[in-house]
Amino acid sequence: MDRAIRILIAKPGLDGHDRGAKVIAYALRDAGMEVVYTGLRRSTDEIISAALQEDVDAIGLSILSGAHIALTEKILASLKESGADEIAVFVGGTIPPGDVEPLQQMGAAGVFPTGTPLSAIAPAIREVVSARRAAQS
Repeated sequence: MDRAIRILIAKPGLDGHDRGAKVIAYALRDAGMEVVYTGLRRSTDEIISAALQEDVDAIGLSILSGAHIALTEKILASLKESGADEIAVFVGGTIPPGDVEPLQQMGAAGVFPTGTPLSAIAPAIREVVSARRAAQS
């Protein structure tokens, strides 16, 4: 890859805890990615706006509230409406096993439930972003 992967880490909705999001942000930074962290309680519109302004390759949603299906669906729809559906969306947090496949079917590029090894996340993101960049060339 010519340039570092740029990823926006976001805490959508009413989640009030961001320890996990910060751990992921540091791990991705240490893996050579450029990380933009939006902070707590961001609306989906704020997340999309930040992703477009920052020209990111991917968005990582950290969701603990149980609203992961609705929030991911809204983010993906907003990216499509904005003409930016080339931005990969990854979802992590408290994700029940039965929700992984529905998230993938709706278009999430990767789903990382609680307990996913940190060492598995950066390679998965790198693989998806590399493939999308190659497809755009």
